[in-house]
Amino acid sequence: MNNAMRTTVDGAVTVERYQGAVADSRLRRLWNANAPGYLFLLPWLLGFFGLTLGPALISLYLSFTDFDMLRAPGWVGTANYVRIATADPKFAAAMSVTLTYVVLSVPFKLTFALMVAMALNRGIRGLPVYRAIFYLPSLLGGSVAIAVLWRQLFAGDGLVNAALAQIGIQGPSWISHPSYSIYTLVALSVWQFGSPMIIFLAGLRQIPQDMYEAASLDGASKFRQFYKITLPLLTPVIFFNAVVQTIEAFKAFTPAFIISGGTGGPINSTLFYTLYLYQEAFGNFRMGYASALAWILVVIIAIFTAFSFLSSRYWVHYDD
Repeated sequence: MNNAMRTTVDGAVTVERYQGAVADSRLRRLWNANAPGYLFLLPWLLGFFGLTLGPALISLYLSFTDFDMLRAPGWVGTANYVRIATADPKFAAAMSVTLTYVVLSVPFKLTFALMVAMALNRGIRGLPVYRAIFYLPSLLGGSVAIAVLWRQLFAGDGLVNAALAQIGIQGPSWISHPSYSIYTLVALSVWQFGSPMIIFLAGLRQIPQDMYEAASLDGASKFRQFYKITLPLLTPVIFFNAVVQTIEAFKAFTPAFIISGGTGGPINSTLFYTLYLYQEAFGNFRMGYASALAWILVVIIAIFTAFSFLSSRYWVHYDD
C-alpha cells in the first residue's frame, strides 16, 4: 500500500514538473516572440509611467496636502477642495473667464475652419500652397512669439488701431480694457483655425459627389444640399473637432500669460483657469492647492467630454 501511494505521489510530482516545464517553455517562447516589441515599447513605457502616470498620481496625493515646496507635505484631507468650493473668489472668476473663452472660441473657430475648408474643396488651383499657408498659424499658435505679436497688434498704438484710425475710428486699448481683452484672445484662437480646417477638408473629400449631382437634378439649392447632405455626413468630423478643440480651449495658457503679463488682468478679465493654477503653483508656491485645482480641471474636462459622447448618439450620423 505504501509503495502504491509512493508511486502515485511520484507520478503526481512528475506530472507537475512536466506541466511546469511546459509552462516555462511556453513563456520562454512567448517572450522570445514578443521581446523585440517590448524593447521598442520600452521608451514609451518609461515615458508614460515616469512622465505621465507617475506625476499624475503624485499630483493627486499632493492635492490632499499643504505642500508649499519649502517643507514636507502635511496631510490636510479635502481642505483644499473645500476652500476652492467655498472660500476662493478667484476660482469663480477664473472659471467664468475660461468658460466664456471656450463658449466663444470653439464655435467661431470651427465655423470659420469649415467655411475655409469648403472654399478649398471647390478644387481651386494651388490647393497645397493655400492649405500650407492656412495651416501655418496652428503650428505657431502656442508659441510665445505669436502671443507677443498679438499683444503688439492690439495695443493702444498697435496696428489694429492704426488701421481703424485710417477710417476715422478711435479704437480702444484692446488688451488693457476689461471689456475687450478676452475677445482679443478669442480672435487669436479663431486665427489658429488650420488644424480643424485640414480635418474638415479631409472629411469633405470623403463625401460622394454623386449625392450632390442627384440633389441638383432634383432641384435642391446649395443651401439645402449643405443642410441635408454636407452637415449630416460631416457630423463625425464635427464631433471630433469639437471635442479636441474644447479640450484645447480649456488648457489654453500661453496667450493669456503673455498678453496679460502673467497677471490675468485687467481686473481678472484674462485670468484663464490654467493661468490661475500657474499663479498658485509657481507664484504663491501652494503646490498642494494648485494640484487640487489641476484635478478639478481634469474632472471638468472629463465631464464635458463624457457629455459630448453621450449626446453624440442624437446628432452624429455614421455610415450605419
